[in-house]
Amino acid sequence: MNERVLSAYGSKHGSTAETAEAIGGMLRDSGLEVEVRAAAKVATVDGYRGVMVGGSVYTGRWHPDARTFIKRFGAELREMPVAIFAMGPKTSEPDELAATREQLDLTLKRLPDVGLPQIAIFGGVIDPAKLHFPFNRLPATDARDWDAIRAFAVRFAERVPPARAAA
Repeated sequence: MNERVLSAYGSKHGSTAETAEAIGGMLRDSGLEVEVRAAAKVATVDGYRGVMVGGSVYTGRWHPDARTFIKRFGAELREMPVAIFAMGPKTSEPDELAATREQLDLTLKRLPDVGLPQIAIFGGVIDPAKLHFPFNRLPATDARDWDAIRAFAVRFAERVPPARAAA
């Protein structure tokens, strides 16, 4: 199998990493070979046929590791299928997802052009046990829509070109 893809993520409290791992499993179910890594630990995108980049959004800003990843590999990413996802709204209500999409779009305008990436926004997770005061007083929530996440993964898998058979 040579349909190797990368799922890179920037995660503050772990839910984006968990989502990237789950997406990796979904991509494997689609027949792809997947490497899931923290964006800050990726040294190269050589050898991948597609790249997915995910990051959490806090106070209107996409995770710095996701932004830095796009800055480092922007030229290479223009040459392959790219998918970008952000997590952050407390619910999966359309208005909250749209507001986070606007924040992500503003961020992406300031980053290198990566062509026409597939973009999605997913609801976030609040785990009070992982937060500092006063945020540790918030109610626990998990607003991830796993059907939407699965559909996002399937669409990305369909965009990854098959490896050419050896001559």
